[in-house]
Amino acid sequence: MRYTVDIDTKAAREIRALPRRQQARVMAKADALANNPRPAGCVKLAGPSGLWRIRSGDYRIIYQIQDDRVVVTVVKVAHRREVYRGL
Repeated sequence: MRYTVDIDTKAAREIRALPRRQQARVMAKADALANNPRPAGCVKLAGPSGLWRIRSGDYRIIYQIQDDRVVVTVVKVAHRREVYRGL
């Protein structure tokens, strides 16, 4: 089953602020979530929020999976040292 990948407006702004090479890597990882929202190496974050994380170099992609609606929503993209602040 193929999921729809939605990118939150805040996450889209964060992606545009990345260097060009990193933008392409992050977008490729986000697009791959449509085929498999729980790829090898993904981690479910602690807490009731139901957020997941995948790595893309030094950057992290935080996303939420809605299995009932078949949607993956990218919530935040940031460098690994600052991605967890404010979640």
